[in-house]
Amino acid sequence: MKVRDAALTDLEAIVAIYNSTVASREVTADLEPVSCASRLPWFQEHSPERRPLWVVENDAGPGLAGWLSFSNFYGRPAYRHTAELSIYLAPEARGRRLGSQLLEKAIQFAPEIEVKTLLGFIFGHNQASLALFTRHGFSTWAHLPRVAELDGTERDLVILGRRIA
Repeated sequence: MKVRDAALTDLEAIVAIYNSTVASREVTADLEPVSCASRLPWFQEHSPERRPLWVVENDAGPGLAGWLSFSNFYGRPAYRHTAELSIYLAPEARGRRLGSQLLEKAIQFAPEIEVKTLLGFIFGHNQASLALFTRHGFSTWAHLPRVAELDGTERDLVILGRRIA
């Protein structure tokens, strides 16, 4: 697994991986695919020194196998030591422990960017992601019932947390 900081030239592949999850209604609350232009401000909020956005190069050929982002939580200065993690994998990379490797790397790296608390925002019906975070020491910190509606079905949001320091 070769992980590196994302470059602007990776944005198209990052968006394609993200968009590959929209139809499943398991991973994201977006109901339609997003554009690169709409994700550019999000991309620019990341920096290797403070809130990294990592990409995983595909061992099997060109393109990316996945990505992980550290994002600000709640946007207020008092929360600067807390980050939300997001992990997205290309369809062909799922089920190969790549998410587990990325999450472990993020946990190890968090102190380097002065992050003491990591959060994951996961749909309650996304059993694979809930299990992944739980295996890595995260626990349920909040359960928001029926806060999202996907194709007429109300879905829960679970916030998982782990204290690093």
